[in-house]
Amino acid sequence: MGDKFEIRPATEADCELVLHFIRRLADYEKLLDQVTATVDDVRRELFSEAPTAHALIAYKGEKAVGFALYFHNFSTFLTRKGLYLEDIFIDPDYRGKGYGKAIMRYLANLAVKEKCGRFEWVVLEWNQPAIGFYEKVGATVLPDWRLCRLTGEALERFAKGS
Repeated sequence: MGDKFEIRPATEADCELVLHFIRRLADYEKLLDQVTATVDDVRRELFSEAPTAHALIAYKGEKAVGFALYFHNFSTFLTRKGLYLEDIFIDPDYRGKGYGKAIMRYLANLAVKEKCGRFEWVVLEWNQPAIGFYEKVGATVLPDWRLCRLTGEALERFAKGS
């Protein structure tokens, strides 16, 4: 690899590395206590016969400096699949060098190639550096949409009709 910057799809051999980046991202977002993922979980969800998500690893030379995790969703109005970026993380020592933008561009090209109607993601309200970056690349931060989530016991209660 030399000293160049490279992005490549993660392989099954990268499961521990993907989990490492998941933990680094969660720590950055002050959510590390919510990570329950294991290497086996990563392997099952990313490398089964029908993977639910995909990951990219970014390298500067031989060093893994970032990752992205994405999957396909669907737009009813466009009646087309979309590419949804679940997470992106660049090691703090490598930020500001265009690597995050390169990953985003890689995914945008993938979305175009796969004829996706949209390329979407969410960003935490407090993450102004990320919001500024996303707006700079031309993304619209939708002010009138809020993410809703059922998880854990609340999900189970609702599913049972409680």
